[in-house]
Amino acid sequence: MTETTEAKLSPQVKNALIALIVGGIAAILDSTMVTLAIHTLAVRLHSTAGTIQWVTTGFLLAMAVAIPVTGWAERRWGGKRVWMAALVLFVLASVLCAVAWNGASLIGFRALQGFGAGLIFPLMQTLAVRAAGGQVGSRLMAAVSLPIALGPILGPVIGGVILNGLGWRWLFLVNVPVIAAGLLLAWRFLPADHPGSPAGRGRPDWIGLALLAPALTGILLGLSQLSEDGGIGHAGVLAPLLAGVVLLAAFVVWASRPGEREPIVDVRLLRVRSLGSASAVLFTAGAAMYAGMFLLPLYYQQLRGDSVLDAGLLLIPQGVGALASRFVIGRLVDRFGARALTIAGFLLAAVATVPFALAGPGTDLWWLGAVLLVRGLGTGAVLIPPMSVAYQDIRPAGIPHATMNTRIAQQVGASFGTAVVAVALQSLLGHGATGAFQGAFWWAAGIAVVAIVPAVALPARRPASRSPAAAPVHDDETAGSRVDAQEEAAH
Repeated sequence: MTETTEAKLSPQVKNALIALIVGGIAAILDSTMVTLAIHTLAVRLHSTAGTIQWVTTGFLLAMAVAIPVTGWAERRWGGKRVWMAALVLFVLASVLCAVAWNGASLIGFRALQGFGAGLIFPLMQTLAVRAAGGQVGSRLMAAVSLPIALGPILGPVIGGVILNGLGWRWLFLVNVPVIAAGLLLAWRFLPADHPGSPAGRGRPDWIGLALLAPALTGILLGLSQLSEDGGIGHAGVLAPLLAGVVLLAAFVVWASRPGEREPIVDVRLLRVRSLGSASAVLFTAGAAMYAGMFLLPLYYQQLRGDSVLDAGLLLIPQGVGALASRFVIGRLVDRFGARALTIAGFLLAAVATVPFALAGPGTDLWWLGAVLLVRGLGTGAVLIPPMSVAYQDIRPAGIPHATMNTRIAQQVGASFGTAVVAVALQSLLGHGATGAFQGAFWWAAGIAVVAIVPAVALPARRPASRSPAAAPVHDDETAGSRVDAQEEAAH
């Protein structure tokens, strides 16, 4: 591989990517479709909107608990087995959600579904990198991140169509044929399992898991409640948020200690510039993407009075823009580098958010559609460059840990961005609905601008030489020595 030319993906890698995308797309779409159905679910299940909101909150929290487990599970049983088991868990939970008889049962089944999704999301990335033999490039990341980028955009569209024509239970039943196809493709095309060394197949880091899982749960729970009355000072926000931050700090101390036992998530790898900077950018990318994804459907439904289906259809231009960026971003990253493309993507997203900060109930829909197309181009371009450089100084044994670090950063960033604009919208409602939405969109544009700061730290170019990710790692090599070697490679 040269500095400006990236090798094309082999047929075997392309087939593996197709299997991963088909298997993972249902989980990604489902996580966004159900958000539209909160009011419908509350009515149909004779519950309250506050209770049914836990259908999405429980899914999010269970997903956070599952993410740290994926690395150990992949080493213990092999990625292909864990991937297929996660798909089976997700589709079984989907069927249970479809037959839920009240709010409590749906919340419980959605939590089970969220755990399956929490395994699926990071495994998509890890298995794609493994299928490519550790040779991570922009084309690979463009393919594997496609459903992650399109899910929040196409989810409301598909969800609106299903709710309008089939009913809420089909939000979950639609997963069955998709997952069935994903299982068949995974069995046929994913590389055979090669579990790690006996040390890697041992017991997981239970102490680390006991610290990290509730830490992520507390942080995400606190952020999800931030827009409620009382704000940051409310006990329902402050208690889980502070507890989560304290537990996260304790986990970092625990995971950074020297020793032979491998931590559940190796945060020491964040000292490697490529991974550390990419994780920071993916945090801000998650915040920028999901801030807009939260506000846009509400703008069309609450301020303009459009139906759920119409709001979903009006968001199609953003999906088209995000999809279009996938066809050119790989070549552009090769030519201009990850840093320049990421900064350009954030700037484009920020500029295309400003018209919504000036829009009112009667703003021309054609104009907003054109703006959304541009915004889709920007948001579609901010994931691939950092993901393409994240692994460049990481050796094979560290790939699952690198994936978990980037996935956790993106997940927490998404919750943070959503919380910021939700609080802004709630606090500004006293100035009228139009002013509240305009102010919240200014915050969303500001998040995209601030996201440029960590993007400056991204490597400008991938090294021309073969990536260290492909270098062999001996089973007796400790995690500490791996980080030292990776730091040398990064410099």
